[in-house]
Amino acid sequence: MCGGFTCSKNSLIALNVLYIVVGFLLIGVGVYGRAASIVTNLPIVGGILACGIILLLISVLGLVGTVKHNQVMLFFYMIILFMLFLVQFSIACSCLAVNSNQQKQLAEQGWSRVPDSIKEEVQETFYCCGFNSTASADHPACDKITPICCSPESDASCACPPCLFKLEETINKAFKMCGELGLVFSFTEFLGVWLTVRYRNQKDPRGSPSAFL
Repeated sequence: MCGGFTCSKNSLIALNVLYIVVGFLLIGVGVYGRAASIVTNLPIVGGILACGIILLLISVLGLVGTVKHNQVMLFFYMIILFMLFLVQFSIACSCLAVNSNQQKQLAEQGWSRVPDSIKEEVQETFYCCGFNSTASADHPACDKITPICCSPESDASCACPPCLFKLEETINKAFKMCGELGLVFSFTEFLGVWLTVRYRNQKDPRGSPSAFL
């Protein structure tokens, strides 16, 4: 039965190595989400990215504390990891709970805040004009890309589609990916807290009798 000191130590080391991998995954997903939603400046996606960075740093603290069986380091590791679990679980649930209308509202708020240079970059990248059908499409980039969207034989009223329709699928995918990944791995953090509590209360059989005290 895996309940001894060595088994708990090895399990905690393996879990922290997993946290390092998860940290890089969350950073990658967060970077993808920020790039995919270049005009939205979504704080939720940024929260996933921040959790990935924090998890990466905490895993290093956990590895050192586990190898040395340092009570102080393990205590702070346990507390910070539990707080990160609460934050990441909340953010992941928020990502999954956001519906399409809320995503549009967040995206439109972000579009209104970004400078014209970013808007022009997005419009030239996705071959779109303006944000949605109600937003103003008066922008120099529209004149540049309209010939690409419309053939010479097209009607004079032809115009590039709004950027919302181009970005909607990408934004939704970024939300779902961040939410699902964050939710799954937030439970591994809870497992890490439980293992740390058990490991701290176990005595190293190879240490001195007073090492645990």
